[in-house]
Amino acid sequence: MVTAVMIAIDLVAIVILIFGLYFPRHRRKDLVVAFLTVNVGVLAVSLVLANMTVGLGVGLGLFGVLSIIRLRSSEIKQHEIAYYFAALALGLLAGLSTTIDPLIVGLMVLMLAVMLVGDHPRLFGTYRMQTMQLDTAYTDEVALTAALEGMLGARVHHVTVRHVDLINDSTLVEVRYQLEPSYRTVETHERLDA
Repeated sequence: MVTAVMIAIDLVAIVILIFGLYFPRHRRKDLVVAFLTVNVGVLAVSLVLANMTVGLGVGLGLFGVLSIIRLRSSEIKQHEIAYYFAALALGLLAGLSTTIDPLIVGLMVLMLAVMLVGDHPRLFGTYRMQTMQLDTAYTDEVALTAALEGMLGARVHHVTVRHVDLINDSTLVEVRYQLEPSYRTVETHERLDA
């Protein structure tokens, strides 16, 4: 009975995580399957390990290996890694529970709350990061920052120069910036008009 309740709690939690938080915000269908499979797979393996004499370290080592393989198999962004580990942790918490412990359920709810707030579109919604190939070779960081602010219509917070090509006159940069309120208003109106 306890196992069935914990499976149900895990399934409710993963449905909220994926279909209530992740997919409406990011719309990446391929990761929905990955997150669901990881969660249910970890839940199943955890349930088996919890009822066997195999050490907990063996099970956690297995999950570590699986997560490394998954994270290296395709391009995945940092916020998607957070969802991936949330799916892992939810399955692990539910699968290793031998009782319906309010602490475990509370930790699962806490994890969902953290993802709700931490990945909310309004939290740092004007901040962006992108890699840009510029058609000018910049060796002066002040001039580079000014040029980027002019191109982006934004306040540049950090620039990392990846490559300067003086022969072909180009610069590859990673830039972190914040949209100006006027730019964001124009962007919002353009989306509403489309």
